[in-house]
Formats: sequence, structure tokens, C-alpha cells
Amino acid sequence: MRLLRIVPDDTNFDFIRFRRISFPVSGALSILAIVLYFFHGLNFGIDFRGGTLMEVQAKSGVAELAQMRSTLAGLDLGDVQLQQFGSPADVLIRLAQQPGGDEAQQAAVRKVRAAFGDSVDYRRVEVVGPRVSGELLAMGTIGMFFAIVGILIYLWFRFEWQFALGAMIANMHDIVLTIGFMSVTQIDFDLTSIAALLTILGYSLNDTVVIYDRIREMLRRYKKMPMPELLNHSINSTLSRSVITHVTVSLALLALLVYGGQAIHSFTATMMFGVVLVGTYTSIFIASPILLYLGVGTTRRDAEEVSSGAGKPPASSPAKPPAKAKTKS
Repeated sequence: MRLLRIVPDDTNFDFIRFRRISFPVSGALSILAIVLYFFHGLNFGIDFRGGTLMEVQAKSGVAELAQMRSTLAGLDLGDVQLQQFGSPADVLIRLAQQPGGDEAQQAAVRKVRAAFGDSVDYRRVEVVGPRVSGELLAMGTIGMFFAIVGILIYLWFRFEWQFALGAMIANMHDIVLTIGFMSVTQIDFDLTSIAALLTILGYSLNDTVVIYDRIREMLRRYKKMPMPELLNHSINSTLSRSVITHVTVSLALLALLVYGGQAIHSFTATMMFGVVLVGTYTSIFIASPILLYLGVGTTRRDAEEVSSGAGKPPASSPAKPPAKAKTKS
């Protein structure tokens, strides 16, 4: 029985030659994403803007989320999020910060109570102010920073410093482009978005480390192979694994994006862009070719030249023939 080959074993596509296109395009897109972040901004969700949290339980035993959403949509309360948790009757309602201070927040709560009436039990009502939401944003940013530093330290010990620097440039490229995507689409940026960015970091790092590990193996095996050819061979040899992983992740995220509902829409949309589009592209066209510019493989060739010339006598001082022994007359 023949084995299924997603990518033929003799595939030898020249990925490295596209670095003259991928690097300028990625640089331009990164600058555009940074400009969008500062001038267009992100659509911060309730977690970072403040608002009201209401935990309710349906008396009928099952909460009809679609009907509850349509009811709240007619109250003109701005951004409203519903999330089912625990039992089928438990629902968490998030109301955006209302203009007008605490009195406006209380008025929004009264509108929700009047809309649902006695059909639900109100188990918890909390108001999240701007100060608390600002602390959440700061802690989320600090957590992402420490994650990036931890990844850098791990790669520094696992590989050489050039590999660690290349992986960090690739990861920052993924994060910057994903934030630019969120700025353009204006999808909610909340705590689930922070989780999505951290997941993108981990996924992109995993794919990059697989290719880097094969590059390190090839560096030890082929001492005289040119670096562009070695990088191409490493990428092609791991291409089958990358295709299978990316296809399965894409199918899972597509199902969540279509059928997951509004509660996880921002998470799945961010993951779909960051993992499938950006992460796959970055591992092949950014993380691997950048090793050429970081000097990976040059020390190996220099050491090879030194070792090959160590046993040869200098050209300027040829070896003298042995002196003839004198014979007694």
C-alpha cells in the first residue's frame, strides 16, 4: 500500500529567492500597521473600556441566546456581549460603558431588567470602571512582554543567538501585522484578543523552531553546502508537516468562525489571520531567509577552511630535502 504524500519527497522549491520581495513587502506592511495603530486605533472592548457585567440565569432551564441578543439590540445600549457559561441557563451579559457616568450605567441596568422582566434571575451585577479596565490592559501588555522575553531566552539557549534574534523578529512581525488587521477591521480588542495574540506567538514559534531545528541539523551534516541551498532544503523537508498542521488548524478555526457565535468572533478572526495567513508566511519567507543576513553558517565555512589548510606547509617555505649522510673514506 502506497503512503499518502502531501508534498513529494523530491520537492525542491526555491523559497529563499523570494526574500527580495517578502522583506520589502513585510517592512511596508509593518510600518502601515504601526501608523494605523497610532492614528486609527483599536476598538477596545468592554474589558478595556469599562462597562457593566450582569450574570443572569434563565428560569426556564435553557437560555435562548439569539432571543436575548435581539431583545438587548433594541435597547440602544451600544456594544452588548452575551456569553453562555456553566449550565445552559447561565448567561454573562456585558454592557459597554455608557456616556453619562454612574447614573447612565444604572439606567442601562434598569433597561435590561425591564426588558427581561421575571424570566431570569439576576445573580450578579458589577460595574467595571475605566481605572480597572486600564489596569487590565496594562497587565495584559506586561504579560505579553514577559512572554516574548521568555521566548527569547529559551531560543538563546536552544540555538545560537542568531536563531533567537531571527525568531523574535519573525514573532514581532506577526504581532504587528495582526494588530494592524484588528485596527483595520475594528473588531473588539479585549482579553480574548490578548489570548489570541499569545496563541499566535506560540504557534508561530513552534513552526519556526521546527524549521530552525532542521537547519541546525543540516549545518552539522553538510559543511560545504551554500546557505541559500541549505535553507531551501530545510524548508522543503519540513513542508509536508507544515501543510498538514496549517490545514487542520485552518479547518478548526473556520468552523469556530462560522458557527462559534458572536462571543468568540474576535478571538477566532484574530487567530485565523494571525495563525493561518501571517504565521505560515512568516515562518517560511521571513524567519528562515533572515538567517542569511545574521551570519549563520559563516563561522562553519571559516572553520572548514582553517582545518583544511592546517596540515599543508606554507607556500613561501618549501620543505628542504634531507641532508646526505657522510661516508668514511
